[in-house]
Amino acid sequence: MGGVACPKEGPKEKKARAREVLKALKAAYPGARTELRHENPFQLLVATVLSAQATDKSVNEATPALFARFPDAKALASATPEEVEPYIRRIGLYRTKAKNLVALARRLVEEYGGEVPKEKEALMRLPGVGWKTATVVLGAAFGVPGIAVDTHVARLARRLCLSEAKSPEKIGAELEGLFPKEDWVFVHHALVLHGRYVCTARKPKCATCVLAPHCPSRQEG
Repeated sequence: MGGVACPKEGPKEKKARAREVLKALKAAYPGARTELRHENPFQLLVATVLSAQATDKSVNEATPALFARFPDAKALASATPEEVEPYIRRIGLYRTKAKNLVALARRLVEEYGGEVPKEKEALMRLPGVGWKTATVVLGAAFGVPGIAVDTHVARLARRLCLSEAKSPEKIGAELEGLFPKEDWVFVHHALVLHGRYVCTARKPKCATCVLAPHCPSRQEG
């Protein structure tokens, strides 16, 4: 699918196609939300940090015991990385993530009273938190508009010829220019779900894809 050339279309044409994509996504995923299990912004932040280069399934298997032992930032801040590691050992890069989580929790306690800040710049100063994680947390926990770009969103943006940019930030900015602001958080979650279960990396299910009529990369047959 990577060899398909995107059609030459003007901004109005692309925006019109994006409207049809959004309509199809809303019909297919009306309640789209993150699949990371959490009960509050702190748990979502921790789970999102853990999800980098790992599956949501592996994170969801680890977090119940992790949150039972470290229910809030204060509890996690008082731990050592070595105490955290056994809870996340099955998750990729677990040693680095354990260090980041403890450092993150200490920063939350010291600078924000144990609460998760609602500003992107503040979130991105936390250990282990980059642009994507900050955008996900702000959208899912606080409803702050933004289209976070993970591997699924980046893949679909390219296949749908909505963005040919390379960096997640640029892809996100181009997608935000195509969809209404009030739908940005939904678009992120819906594209993630669609990429995870339909427009997969190796074998996209074009024959049953609701976006196929609007996708220049669709495979026939």
